[in-house]
Amino acid sequence: MATTTATINIASADLTDNILNLTNTATLNKRGNEEGLDTIISATKTFTSTSAVDLIAVTGFTGTAANKVYIANTSADTTTYFTIGIESEEVGRLYGGDWMFIPWDADTDDDITITPSVATAMTCEYIAFS
Repeated sequence: MATTTATINIASADLTDNILNLTNTATLNKRGNEEGLDTIISATKTFTSTSAVDLIAVTGFTGTAANKVYIANTSADTTTYFTIGIESEEVGRLYGGDWMFIPWDADTDDDITITPSVATAMTCEYIAFS
């Protein structure tokens, strides 16, 4: 099984009184120490209405697995956003250029929903790992 590694780098010269430079890397495992997550979904979706839709439905996932989800707003327009929800709870907004990487339990009703802020073409990319 392939090894799956996630890395995040955060740097700022003016966020605090001192220069901020953080880097962290994690090897993503299935439940326990079994290495290598499988990509269940990898897609790009373009929306042309402000209706909420299931971006990732629970079908095909196991709630006891170490599921992870990556979602990105590929727009350069920082005034438009996607509202992301899990079940009936709003998780937050992804403005143009924003992304998120979260663990997801994929329990019975835990579909991930996405709602565009405008009816013009907005595109997101997403990957679900399990």
